[in-house]
Amino acid sequence: METEQRVLTGWGRTAPTVATVVRATGDELRDDLGSDAALCSIIEARGAIARGLGRSYGDPAQNGGGVVIELEPGTDPIRLDAEAGVAHVDAGVSLDMLLREIVPRGWFVPVTPGTRFVTVGGAVASDIHGKGHHTDGSFGAHVVRMGMLLADGSTRSITADADPELWWATIGGMGLTGVITDVSFRVIPVESRHFVVETRRVPNFDELVEAMEESDADYRYSVAWIDLVATGKNLGRSVLSMGNHASVADLREMKPSLAEHPLDFDPRVFPDVPAGVPNVLTRPAVRAFNELWYRKTPKHGHGIESITQFFHPLDMVGQWTRLYGSHGFLQYQFVVPFEAVDTMRTIVARIADEGHASFLAVLKRFGAESGGMMSFPRPGWTLTLDLPAGVSGLGRLLSELDELVLGVGGRHYLAKDAFATPDVVRRGYPRLDEWKAIRESFDPDGVWASDQARRLQLI
Repeated sequence: METEQRVLTGWGRTAPTVATVVRATGDELRDDLGSDAALCSIIEARGAIARGLGRSYGDPAQNGGGVVIELEPGTDPIRLDAEAGVAHVDAGVSLDMLLREIVPRGWFVPVTPGTRFVTVGGAVASDIHGKGHHTDGSFGAHVVRMGMLLADGSTRSITADADPELWWATIGGMGLTGVITDVSFRVIPVESRHFVVETRRVPNFDELVEAMEESDADYRYSVAWIDLVATGKNLGRSVLSMGNHASVADLREMKPSLAEHPLDFDPRVFPDVPAGVPNVLTRPAVRAFNELWYRKTPKHGHGIESITQFFHPLDMVGQWTRLYGSHGFLQYQFVVPFEAVDTMRTIVARIADEGHASFLAVLKRFGAESGGMMSFPRPGWTLTLDLPAGVSGLGRLLSELDELVLGVGGRHYLAKDAFATPDVVRRGYPRLDEWKAIRESFDPDGVWASDQARRLQLI
């Protein structure tokens, strides 16, 4: 294991803290963590938390003054059982690494968020979701087994049937029940790395809602980019993208050249945005970008897109968050029930009227819950927006939005959170007390801790 003192932030680059960072594989954790006296003393004083690639936007993978365990892949990190359609994967493996391994063999992950650069362990701890939640649910719904390092130093292989309390407390539990060391989960057979995508330019929020409701049954994946600067008759104007996995026959019909090597997958990443760039995502810049993005989209088009184009476009730009300048940014995501669509419209109008520029704003529809006690997705509408940090009036606006969300039975995503309060979490997660009791039964001395857990009084 390698150990160093390091300043850590989330992907939004706010609230830095210093921790003792331990880099280790799951096997090394099982063998060595409890035998290092210096580490044990730090853990006893301030606890420890697992960290993947640091793509949570706030502070759930930080632990100021304590230990942060950066999980790395082991010597045999990906084991694919093609007959069963199950992948057995070290928790430190990224979706990028996993896709490069399994896509050429004709398989795809059951759920991917908007980036490939998250680890499998983080995918379970955050119970990640994607464009296909209305059909496939969240990541935890596809997991069949987990290996865990518990607070007493023991390791366990757990399943939903044999260990239901620990299982459902861990899925979406933000790493606070133990360190996930490896995960077995179902994967999806595919014929190509491409998608047949329908794209529509939608002039306003009400027409967008209608289009998304009608398309659920026809498309496995769906997402809408919303212009949160537009107001009046253009309120909520959007670009709606809906897609299904492309078969080889689809490629031959629509783009024959892609049918020659349909499963090749080697995505490229352009050079990093340099450090020290001032915030370029100002309201005038976002307004101009939104106008261009909306106008360049056909009113109704069909095409073929790759995994990167359809799911992970921002991954093509390294360190893109630096475009928000030195203050960083907040990503704010919430869900409200389907019947509260009028509240969602009110929130969209409130953001547009307030004038805070959100470069990235996406609307999706959620399906059934996974069963995780602290899992975020529930049936309803979810909106995600990026907002530059340090802008006057932002805290007031978000507090107002919190009340609108909570007032209709909604909640906020802890993996994106850098702003919530203990009251917001208590009101949004009805199983919080049940989760706390189970967590404490497996960790009575508070070994697992994070900056977010202390801030939100989760421990």
